[in-house]
Amino acid sequence: MLSETLTIAIDFDGTIVENEYPEIGKPKIFAFDTLKSLQKNGHRLILWTFRYGKPLEEAVAFCEENGIIFYAVNKSFPEEEFDFKVSRKISADIFIDDRNIGGLLGWGEIYHHLIGEKKAEINKKKNFLFFKK
Repeated sequence: MLSETLTIAIDFDGTIVENEYPEIGKPKIFAFDTLKSLQKNGHRLILWTFRYGKPLEEAVAFCEENGIIFYAVNKSFPEEEFDFKVSRKISADIFIDDRNIGGLLGWGEIYHHLIGEKKAEINKKKNFLFFKK
């Protein structure tokens, strides 16, 4: 359960969409719904991808068309200047990537881990207050 807002780095190909690089694959089921819920809960989303140039622009535009505007893209914060000579490692609390050990959890499971438990606790508190009256 999350009790604070986090910075979450998310890969694109194979994670948000099916891997069809350099084309854009079909969205993974529940990916955009989960990302929207994360943003609604105040979490900062970073697009963290191998893509650059036109393929990156296309990925960002695709996400915007599906309701996601990232806090930053391939950098730790919006104002950071990207330099190819420096490591692309970014600072995030959580990384969501299809190349994790064990693979990518389904977006429904990701939702449950990051949002579902928090909502369940909030609902319990509301029910408790309701019965208290």
